[in-house]
Amino acid sequence: MSDTLAIDPTAVTDWFGTLGIEHTTPLRFDRIGLGQSNLTYLVRDADDRRWVLRRPPLGHLLASAHDVVREARIMAALADTDVPAPGILGVSHEPPMVLMEFIDGQVLDTMPIAESLTPQRRTAIGESLISTLAKIHAVDLDAVGLTDLASHKPYAQRQLKRWGGQWELSKTRELPALDDLTRRLVAAMPEQRELTLVHGDFHLRNVITSHDTGEVVGALDWELSTLGDPLADMGSMLAYWVEPGEDIGGDFPASALDGFPRRAELAKLYLEQTGRDAQALRYWHVLGLWKVAIIAEGVLRRAMDTPENKAAAGTPTVERIDSVVALAVRIADDAGI
Repeated sequence: MSDTLAIDPTAVTDWFGTLGIEHTTPLRFDRIGLGQSNLTYLVRDADDRRWVLRRPPLGHLLASAHDVVREARIMAALADTDVPAPGILGVSHEPPMVLMEFIDGQVLDTMPIAESLTPQRRTAIGESLISTLAKIHAVDLDAVGLTDLASHKPYAQRQLKRWGGQWELSKTRELPALDDLTRRLVAAMPEQRELTLVHGDFHLRNVITSHDTGEVVGALDWELSTLGDPLADMGSMLAYWVEPGEDIGGDFPASALDGFPRRAELAKLYLEQTGRDAQALRYWHVLGLWKVAIIAEGVLRRAMDTPENKAAAGTPTVERIDSVVALAVRIADDAGI
């Protein structure tokens, strides 16, 4: 679908000319992906060459959120690393837009796609997610020029402050269970032992996988990336990873399908590859669920305020957000948090 409310086809076509990108007009723009944060478009020219365009969502934006220019800086810095990320072709500051290369592969963003895969392919994808995350956390910050990307202060404290504030700005109702969980997470903050690149939103829907092997060939959606504790990424991934019988996956409980590794298996693979601390990972799993609930509430708020931001995946429900918080509380209880 062409979304003229969010992009100006004529202006983007002119921009292509200033970037020196070979193309044949007219350009066509189709909204892709199921995200309701930054808006993403597949751009095709008359010869069917393809690119990807990103811009912020419509409506009221929270401070520091949806910064596509910053996101582009991070992806450009990863060009010569082992991390699979799209190449950056152009950055516009006003209006904020980023043009990047199109990576051909499969995005597992709907249940029919996930269900079409063999159990063996699902296993391969799960294992590649872990190795990709380990590559992200192994990036030499000095070598790629990202040492100044974000604060070097303790990451748990920064996350709790930022997302606690985000909750206050975007919540649609009072939720005492989440407020209590916030207090418990503050009281149990672990010592920060290292500082690495953190993706900030790493999960099954935010990668492109090979049609042939299931290997991750593109890590997407770097808008929440920062510097911090690498276990935060693994905790967030576990938070998104639904298991059979759970009701936190909304319209996408893909990871509960046969073949995808269980959360304990994913954690074991990551800890074996990186040598990081298993007990600290439990804290970050709880914090990951807490953050997922806050992000979902923000999506709900934006969809209520500006219906144009709704996407095909639908909008999170209050019931689903409450289920995520309830699971976080159970895991926190088990971990002694």
